[in-house]
Amino acid sequence: MLTALIIEDTPDNMHLISFILNKNGIATIGAETGQRGIDLAVSAKPDFIILDIQLPDMDGTEVLKGIRCSEVSAGVPIIAMTSYAMSGDREKLLAAGCTGYIEKPIDPMTVINEIRSILN
Repeated sequence: MLTALIIEDTPDNMHLISFILNKNGIATIGAETGQRGIDLAVSAKPDFIILDIQLPDMDGTEVLKGIRCSEVSAGVPIIAMTSYAMSGDREKLLAAGCTGYIEKPIDPMTVINEIRSILN
């Protein structure tokens, strides 16, 4: 079974993303802050990470760098899932090391297909 680390500070979003993944046979671990996300990325070794870009303690790009600098988690797929969707943000996040990018609000009917497409 795949395991996803969800780094998301909004409880409703955390619940929805976890629900979608769990219904599709993917176990989830949650982190409400960027630092906790980095720590869990290293210790839990998830199969992939869903990363919110607007977090309370640090910017999501800092979290991305922290994970990518880690020897243990450098190659893990990281999908930015954010409402921070300005022109050019997708390209910037992909260039910074994200594997994929999904804009919020998410559509529960299509998000799992988008995640599978990104991971494949």
